Amino acid sequence: MNIRCETLLDYPAIAEVNTLAFGQENEAKLVEEIRHSDRYISELSLIAEVEGIVVGHILFSYIDLVGEETLQVLGLAPLAVSPQFQRQGIGSKLVEAGLERANVRGEPMVIVLGHPHFYPRFGFKPSVDYQVKSPFPVPKDVFMVKPLQNYQEKYQGKVVYPPAFHGL
Repeated sequence: MNIRCETLLDYPAIAEVNTLAFGQENEAKLVEEIRHSDRYISELSLIAEVEGIVVGHILFSYIDLVGEETLQVLGLAPLAVSPQFQRQGIGSKLVEAGLERANVRGEPMVIVLGHPHFYPRFGFKPSVDYQVKSPFPVPKDVFMVKPLQNYQEKYQGKVVYPPAFHGL
């Protein structure tokens, strides 16, 4: 398996992976909208390839954390693996690679709305532990934060997702 940054030629395969993984086109459309926004970070849109075929994708993009000031932090969404390649560690490898790259970039934290049995293994904890509030009513164990090397206590407040997320 090879993990690398997406290229323009990967876009159709990424859309297909997201559509197959989620059983709908919403996440594929989300990726496309984020790419066309000022929240997109090309080096944090990663794919996993097996024998030259795109089988997984992860995207980290900027979201806002509104407290005493408005700060940009990373949101992890979506993470997708083609159904026939799930439960083989591909999603985990994508998360690890993305977190490592985000840390090297000097990002302070990553926020995810995700499965409470998957993300804690990477150091994600309930956002309430960091005084970070979800913009929607969800159980506290599914809205999580992973502080990175440059995390500071000033990263508190309510998460505000950019317009690209409004279609979800």
